[in-house]
Formats: sequence, C-alpha cells, structure tokens
Amino acid sequence: MAVGVTGKSVARGRLEEFLRMASREVTITVRLIRSFEHRNFKPIVYRGVNLDQTTKEFIVFLKQDKLKIVHQAHKSKTNELVLSLEDDDRLMLKEDSTLRASGIAHETEIAFFCEEDYKNYKANPISSW
Repeated sequence: MAVGVTGKSVARGRLEEFLRMASREVTITVRLIRSFEHRNFKPIVYRGVNLDQTTKEFIVFLKQDKLKIVHQAHKSKTNELVLSLEDDDRLMLKEDSTLRASGIAHETEIAFFCEEDYKNYKANPISSW
C-alpha cells in the first residue's frame, strides 16, 4: 500500500508540474510578414513560448518591430489574407506588456511585421499580384 500511495503522490506531483509548465509555455504561430502589398508571409510555429516574457523580450531576435494578434484558438477568423487592418488598439501588442497580458494563449496566431510598412499599406491597401 505504501508503494501505491507514493506512486500516486509522484504522479500527482508530475501532473501539477506539467500543469504549471503548460500555463506558462504554449505553442503559437507567428506570421512573418515580408510584404503586405504582395501578400507575402511565412508562418512559423514556436513551441514552448513563455507567456510571462514581455513582447519586447519575445521579438528581440527578429528583424521586424510590431506584433498583432491574427487569430486565437476557437474564435472567428478574419477574411483578410495577410492581416486585418482593424482593431489595432485592441490587437497590437505593447512592448512592455507580457504575452499573457496581451491576450496570447495556446495556439494563438500573431503577425510580426515592420510597423512603417503596415502604416503605409493601411493608408493605401492595394495588392499587387
């Protein structure tokens, strides 16, 4: 019986550790947007992303300078092929906020892009094919 109790407590400890890790580290898809005009982007999946890091810490190794939520798991998607031009105040991530505070959760898809390119495209949303 002592073995059974010990086994259960070890299993419970592992489960608790897994749940703690699962709440901190998630999988997200990042759209690296090269061109709004040409609708050119590359989706990259990142696993083990820590939600308690700031947006600035997350993007420090990439060339672009802005992050915006494209889609969250189990919610509706936009009809835009690359990125929605609406709700910037709600969906644009702030550098000093953590990913968790910005609304990032497991299987969230976000776009990563040059802010100047985005502003130019938003002012004149014409696609070149």
